[in-house]
Amino acid sequence: MASYESVLDSIGATPLLRLTRAAQGLRPRVYVKPEWQNPGGSVKDRAALAMLRRAEAEGALRPGGTVVEVTSGNTGIGLALAAAHLGYRAVIFTSSTIAREKRAQLTAYGAELRLVDAFVPKDHPDSVHAQGQRFAEETPGAWLAHQYDNPANPAAHYATTGPEIWADTDGAVTHFVATVGTGGTISGTGRYLKEVSGGRVRVTGADPLTSAYSGGDGSQKYIEGAGHFVHPEAARDLWPRSLDTGVIDDYAPVDDQSAIDAIRRLARTEGILAGGSSGVALAAALRLAEHLTEEDTVVVLLPDSGRAYLSTYFDDDWLAANGFTAPTAEGGPGEPTVGAHATATPDVEADESAADAVRRLTAAGVADDDVVLVVHRRAGRVLAPHPSDVIGWTTPARLRGAATVAGAARRLGPRLGGRLALTAPAVTAWAATDGEVALVLDRGRVAGTVTRRRLRRDPAHRTAGHAG
Repeated sequence: MASYESVLDSIGATPLLRLTRAAQGLRPRVYVKPEWQNPGGSVKDRAALAMLRRAEAEGALRPGGTVVEVTSGNTGIGLALAAAHLGYRAVIFTSSTIAREKRAQLTAYGAELRLVDAFVPKDHPDSVHAQGQRFAEETPGAWLAHQYDNPANPAAHYATTGPEIWADTDGAVTHFVATVGTGGTISGTGRYLKEVSGGRVRVTGADPLTSAYSGGDGSQKYIEGAGHFVHPEAARDLWPRSLDTGVIDDYAPVDDQSAIDAIRRLARTEGILAGGSSGVALAAALRLAEHLTEEDTVVVLLPDSGRAYLSTYFDDDWLAANGFTAPTAEGGPGEPTVGAHATATPDVEADESAADAVRRLTAAGVADDDVVLVVHRRAGRVLAPHPSDVIGWTTPARLRGAATVAGAARRLGPRLGGRLALTAPAVTAWAATDGEVALVLDRGRVAGTVTRRRLRRDPAHRTAGHAG
């Protein structure tokens, strides 16, 4: 049993675990690398420590200084852990949409949490990135880690993660699969494995289906920490400098439901509890393994543990509320659901001419009082809109008297963000929303809308005594 002089010395040297039941019927050997065995609970401990040590060496971070980062959680946790051990102040900028377990862990290490939920492009002064940058510039002794562009991020994986995989497989690894977030993990690890194998190891970037990395439309997804989101109003799509696209041989797009299914199945077949981005990597790896032989060895990097997502991907109520498949998602026998009252809903783009929108809707047979969604423009849309792309709703009649489409938009109900799951019981959905119109979600995407009036007319609702 190894012993360490500090918690920081225990970062790295995570094992490989071979899958048996989850990989049943597949010919190659499939191993997963559980990075939650790092002390902070994720692969990001490696990059966090490397970035901090480089900042110290270069004089950018001095004793008594402040560590600042903008993160979806895991890098912030790694930095907060190291800052606590070394005596630095840590200030983490993130969104309240990250799993509450991550927020609790950050504050447990003593980090100051700054939640920023402004839905604006990165270069907007109200964005989480701009606020983090501004705070670092205005705070004496502050250092912004900036994992997306910090060369110490991929260097950490070139120095540790890659060599570990090579050594632990005795050089037999043929395929490496990892998600693409900041790009540091896959770039550093992949580059080492390619160099040491003489180019024999193939590197697959597992990516959320809508991520811009693999050619998606850049719209939001439900899996934290993987992929590349592009704000619909962004002037430029900036990719992180930590990402070396030349290392990646191919991309494997994975939808949210498949990623969630993969980690839930992994927990129940292997006893391995992994996080959401791990599901993206695992689903991609198992799909890849179907086309390989007994001579191949696949290594899948699992970034963090499912313990950080017990309130989301492993919570049946959360899944059902967002329209994902879960045991509690279906109503009782014969119980009417929201889907029974929902209607497929056309949409118009916010920057579209109101007159053009009316002509297009009329030609499509949309009636004057039909509900129409007002959405952000998103070129090459891959799936139905994500709720974050919906500005509000309107009708052709309202559009006729409007100067702009955006000006004719009405807000959705504030409770539940105006969102209802397709499979939710209609009788309880009526009480859960307070707007005239609610979005209906199927696997996290907008499948249509339902009006409160239609839900109110549901016979089960009146039987339950809720009419009025």
